Amino acid sequence: MNSVDSAQIEELRNALGTLSSSEALYCTDACLRRYLRARNGNLSQAKAMLTQTLSWRSSYKPENIRWEDVAVEFETGKMYKAEFADKLGRPVIIMTPGNQNSNSSEGQIKQLVYAMENALLYLPENQDQFVWIIDYDGWSLSKATPLKTSKEVANILQNHYPERLAVAILLNAPKAFEYVWKLIKPFVDPTTYKKARFVYTHDPKSLNALEDVFDLKSLDLNLRGKYDHAEYACSMRADDLRMKSFAGKANFVPENVMNGQ
Repeated sequence: MNSVDSAQIEELRNALGTLSSSEALYCTDACLRRYLRARNGNLSQAKAMLTQTLSWRSSYKPENIRWEDVAVEFETGKMYKAEFADKLGRPVIIMTPGNQNSNSSEGQIKQLVYAMENALLYLPENQDQFVWIIDYDGWSLSKATPLKTSKEVANILQNHYPERLAVAILLNAPKAFEYVWKLIKPFVDPTTYKKARFVYTHDPKSLNALEDVFDLKSLDLNLRGKYDHAEYACSMRADDLRMKSFAGKANFVPENVMNGQ
C-alpha cells in the first residue's frame, strides 16, 4: 500500500486518544501517514506501532541527545552526514564500519539515533526519507557489529523510524560480509531488506543501479579522507543550538527546522 488518505490519518489520530503536548507535536499528519504506510493501512497495527514509539521516545529522549554525548563515537568518521544529497535533495548518511572505534553497544546506538535525528533537520520540503551509504572499505569480520546490537539497530530503524529509509547502498561489501548478511536477514523486515542495494565501484553495471538516486556524473564514492572531525563537530554543535532554539516553540517539528516550515 503506497497511499494513505486524510480519512485514514484522522481515524488513526482519533484512535490514539488524548496525547500529551509533546506527543501531539510529534504526531503530525506526515508522521501518522508514515506509520500507516509501514503497516499497509492497518489501523490497529499502526496504532500499536506508534504507541510503542511514543513510549520509546518518552524514555530514550532522542531529541535531547547532543553532540557532546556522542562525539567520541564520531572521532574516526564511522558515521556522518554527507555534504551532498541525492537527486531529490534527501540527506545522505555515510557509514564506514571499517572505522569502528568503540565496543560500546549503547554508544553506537546513541550515535545512530543522533545521526538520524540530525538528518531529519535537513529534509527538503515534501520529502521525509534519507539515504544510507555503507562503505565497507577496510572492514573485516573482526569489526562486525555484534548480533545483539544489529538486532537493536534494526528494531529502532524499522519500528521507531518507519518509512524514513529510502535506500541503503552497501558499497564494496567483501565476500565475508555474506555471512553477516545471512545472520542479519531474519531481523530485517522484507520491505527494509529490499531497500538494500549492493554496489561495487569497479563494476559499471552495478553503479548503474544508482541512476534513480544520484547523478552519477557528479557522484564521488571515494569516501576515504572525506571526514574532518573538527569541522564536523562545529557543524553539529551549530545544529544542536538551532534545535534547542526551536524546541521551545509551540509548533516545533524536528524536520521543519532547516527548511523554515
